[in-house]
Amino acid sequence: MGILNVTPDSFSDGGKFFEKNRAIEHALYMAEVGADIIDVGGQSTRPGSEEVSTATEISRVIPVIEGIRKYSAIPISIDTTKSTVAEAAIEAGAFMINDISAGRFDPRILKIAAQKCVPICLMHMKGTPKNMQDNPQYDNLMGEIFAFLQNAIKRAENEGILSENIIVDPGIGFGKTAEDNINILKNLSLLKILNKPILIGPSRKSFIGKLLNLTIDNRLEPTLATLQFAYQNGATIFRVHDVLPVKRFLGMVTLLNPSYPSY
Repeated sequence: MGILNVTPDSFSDGGKFFEKNRAIEHALYMAEVGADIIDVGGQSTRPGSEEVSTATEISRVIPVIEGIRKYSAIPISIDTTKSTVAEAAIEAGAFMINDISAGRFDPRILKIAAQKCVPICLMHMKGTPKNMQDNPQYDNLMGEIFAFLQNAIKRAENEGILSENIIVDPGIGFGKTAEDNINILKNLSLLKILNKPILIGPSRKSFIGKLLNLTIDNRLEPTLATLQFAYQNGATIFRVHDVLPVKRFLGMVTLLNPSYPSY
């Protein structure tokens, strides 16, 4: 899953693909070098970020989705918590919803996923992007994430979303300390009990920089290490910025151990 931030303030690319044509060009490049899904987002969810209006988000993502679809049939995911944005994106050509709130911020998004019969990724997050890193604490990290996702799955199914259309994400970096993120990666296999595809998104994140004292532009190799560990422990969807090196890396990992699940 290639990340396409159509925002001026995302933590990693900082507006590099905010302009429509550059965003479309980058999406087509990621598709060419091996992305299976392009995840388009018009709202930054970095720690401390402010929410933008529905109209603003739509104005950012819809022209890009339409532009990608004009040139490529690659599956497109809409990264949003807003049902109206999700609905517009699906009508424009997206096939999947990636909701960091798991339907908590706008419960209607679950109804849209059910009505449109599209996959939806439900992610664990403590708080909101604005406050999620304000001293997050857990009594039982994996137990709380498991219970949250189990409840999110039930809510989604109760709204009519097909069981096979539900994906889960433990929320690396969303209301977690650096140590929490490491513990999630070490214990990711516990989420296999949910019997859902597991999406993981550690790409270039701040916990890598904190633990290894690395700037954003120097986090590729440790990102690859986290992805291999996640792959070994059950993740099958990898949300990344650096599609080409990740595709090559995981391709070799698969050749070395064909028993791993297909990614």
